[in-house]
Amino acid sequence: MNIPVIEEKGFRYIESGPEGETLLLLHGLFGALSNFESIFNHFSGEYKVVVPILPIYEMPILEVSVMGLVDFVTRFVEFRGYEKVHLLGNSLGGHIALLYVLSHPERIASITLTGSSGLFESAFGTAFPKRGDYEYIKRKTGDTFYDPAVATKELVDEVFGIVNDRNKAIRVVATAKSAVRHNLGDKLGKIKAPTLLIWGKQDAVTPPFVAEKFHELIADSRLHFLDKCGHAPMMEKPDEFNAILDAFLKEVIEQKVEA
Repeated sequence: MNIPVIEEKGFRYIESGPEGETLLLLHGLFGALSNFESIFNHFSGEYKVVVPILPIYEMPILEVSVMGLVDFVTRFVEFRGYEKVHLLGNSLGGHIALLYVLSHPERIASITLTGSSGLFESAFGTAFPKRGDYEYIKRKTGDTFYDPAVATKELVDEVFGIVNDRNKAIRVVATAKSAVRHNLGDKLGKIKAPTLLIWGKQDAVTPPFVAEKFHELIADSRLHFLDKCGHAPMMEKPDEFNAILDAFLKEVIEQKVEA
């Protein structure tokens, strides 16, 4: 993405769009700003679109946890002065979003989850990845998508660089294990905000039954499956994803105005 990263007060983020409704995007464990390029480009003309870079690889090792990242998001929202946000999270980002929502419901206008962890996930983050094995990393990165070609060389190189940096790899494993410990099955009933679930039918990391369980447990939720799509629908099916999200956000905002 050719968007300058803003660095201030210990935060790094990109932000675009007019004043008004804020769409805050949270990336996953191996995520990057590029994961949200299509959302950023599509919505930045109408919304303030914000993507903070989660400090997964920079946190002191004793503070590495899902709740440590929730605390980071809390500080970031307060620092930027966002009153209410439309919060969207992919994979681990969805898990962080849910924990933030449970702690700060007054800050939430809506929630969108796509391939979210929090109930069940199957990934190579919970065990130490094979370092130095490029073909293994290439295959596992490709498995994230229905079409492995979506995993560009740039993306594979980025993941390969992470798992071959010992300090980063240790933090990946610690964060993933923390996520498994923070299962949200008994807490999702407390969520009252309008919630959108967009899921790949061929998601092998958080399979379709996970989406169905989220839909069952979150009262005001609606579920959309995208066919021939894996764990990152916003990357693999960007046009369909954005159309569903666009309609949802307009519905939520219209309901708020009518109220």
